[in-house]
Amino acid sequence: MSTAGKVIKCKAAVAWEVKKPLSIEQVEVAPPKAHEVRIKILATGICRSDDHVISGAFAMPFPIVLGHEAAGVVESVGEGVTCVKPGDKVIPLFVPQCGKCTSCRSTKGNLCSEHDLSEARGLMLDGTSRFTCKGKSLHNFISTSTFTEYTVVHENAVVKIDAAAPLEKVCLIGCGFSTGYGAAVQTAKVEPGSTCAVFGLGGVGLSAVMGCKAAGASRIIGVDINKDKFPKAKEMGATECVNPLDFKKPINEVLFDLTDGEGVDYSFEVIGRVDTMTAALASCHSNYGTSVIVGVPPSTSTIAVDPMLLFTGRTWKGSVFGGWKSKDSVPRLVSDFLGKKFILDPLITHTLPFEKINEGFELLRAGKSIRTVLTF
Repeated sequence: MSTAGKVIKCKAAVAWEVKKPLSIEQVEVAPPKAHEVRIKILATGICRSDDHVISGAFAMPFPIVLGHEAAGVVESVGEGVTCVKPGDKVIPLFVPQCGKCTSCRSTKGNLCSEHDLSEARGLMLDGTSRFTCKGKSLHNFISTSTFTEYTVVHENAVVKIDAAAPLEKVCLIGCGFSTGYGAAVQTAKVEPGSTCAVFGLGGVGLSAVMGCKAAGASRIIGVDINKDKFPKAKEMGATECVNPLDFKKPINEVLFDLTDGEGVDYSFEVIGRVDTMTAALASCHSNYGTSVIVGVPPSTSTIAVDPMLLFTGRTWKGSVFGGWKSKDSVPRLVSDFLGKKFILDPLITHTLPFEKINEGFELLRAGKSIRTVLTF
């Protein structure tokens, strides 16, 4: 029996309010309107950004269906959709690609103006939601919402991938892997023989380590206060790891000592804390070092920094989704994975049924998981 054009009742994990566990509820998912796509989600990863919303650090409107790193199959399409068809394997895109805005048209940009990251409305482009639960409208999360059996996205926020792709692995290309790997190879453009430091060795940080290695860096220093993450970081390409808690001096001074007083060529902050953002900046070479902010900063935070750190020549930049133009790059990254140009298995430490989503978040908070993938 075809579900096209009908409301689908299914399970979703709803965040009703901040600092509360997600609640598995029956929700109604409306059919896609013109230029929208309804997707049956088959695998979704738990990302720290989802947890930042639950904790209140990343401000979003509630109630909300979180999740943004996923893969699935198109169930139905709205009028005018030509980029995908029912049955296609797809990845939803939290950074859309409309192809028309200045960022999409620029060779240097990737943050499409249709994104819902910075001043989030939590709604579809037409200002409405496709989710309801117990008579209440639920907000959408950064153009995606994947902690649900079905979701609706705009056609600019979904892309078809190779039918041979294992969805429970390539879902990581929807956020974590691409964000970290791209920060190194796309945003920073790490050069062969360079020295890098990666602050934060979670799923995105380890992907940045992989990117530095792929770019030919000769030294990759992992920085984390959880030493249990060091063996995995070394497996992924880190040449050494340091725990800031083992030193009395600031970590930027430690990194200068490790590099004969020069500082690193490239540093990556993959945590989302303003203190580590400034430490990462201060860790790189005073004249030609580049520091990249990859972790999502807390919504109300500001940074106070000594301008001399920048005056001497350092470059400080941000990276969203690894600098990739999403529609152009995601299918290519999936093909590269299928061609064994990089691996994803070591990043996936846990696979759980969707109903155990709160257990997955507890593993993340306890520092026991890199990526937990939920399957339906």
